[in-house]
Amino acid sequence: MSIEHLIRVVPDYPKPGILFRDITPLLADADGFREVIDRLAERYHDQQLTHVVGIEARGFIFATALAYKLGVGFVPLRKPGKLPSATYRHTYQLEYGEDTLEIHQDALSANDRVVIIDDLLATGGTVLAAVDLIAQTQATLVECAFLVQLDDLPGAQRLADASIPSYTLCRF
Repeated sequence: MSIEHLIRVVPDYPKPGILFRDITPLLADADGFREVIDRLAERYHDQQLTHVVGIEARGFIFATALAYKLGVGFVPLRKPGKLPSATYRHTYQLEYGEDTLEIHQDALSANDRVVIIDDLLATGGTVLAAVDLIAQTQATLVECAFLVQLDDLPGAQRLADASIPSYTLCRF
């Protein structure tokens, strides 16, 4: 099955000139959503993962389903002020400003093996912040995985330049 046809293109959203890749039709399609999770589970079933790490917010959708399918834990990376205990934090630059991700300090340890999941790889800033947070916990990062990669933006190259393994289900 091709999941690409279930991702809607919305022109000029959120601003003129942007082609927004809307995953909500894919999420609403039971077979398409199952295909995504099954393909990710097949890739990671023999990687001795202990946790799947999801980036807020759409990354949670895929990460929790994958963690369930693999029988491993789920760890959320959240925006500031959303986690109630002590956190590590990483602030990173966006095109117009900055953003921050946090992880509980006790969420992972050096004994853990994780994959980071997000819906979209664009410029790479968010996932590079996530990789830094995993490093702070001393867990082993197996790979970063994405539903969609935007080839006209530098995210994949930034990951490659940093020797961070990545996997993408579909590219535009």
